Amino acid sequence: MIVKDIIDILDGEIICEGDLTQEIKTACGSDMMSDVLAFVKDQSVLLTGLINPQVVRTAEMMDMACIVFVRGKMPDQGIITLAESRGITLIKTRYRMFTACGKLYSNGLSGGTAV
Repeated sequence: MIVKDIIDILDGEIICEGDLTQEIKTACGSDMMSDVLAFVKDQSVLLTGLINPQVVRTAEMMDMACIVFVRGKMPDQGIITLAESRGITLIKTRYRMFTACGKLYSNGLSGGTAV
């Protein structure tokens, strides 16, 4: 799967475009960035309802290619600018986190392991 596939599966809207052909192997859904940092390994995409700069910083530290904001959430320009400077694709989807994760999983994207 690539970033473009995620956009299609989630009926997503691109907020900030990075490399749409980057391979996505696993996903993580969380609103707690401390859990992402502590327990998530080798994830390529982060699904979250949290819209603050820490989300982009966490994704960068974890080498994530893409952040999906669920429930139609829209980050402010500061967050968008930060993601652009880091080459991270930002997407928003109208789906709730549970549904968005389920759609990605049913299309072959795994959740990886927690540790």
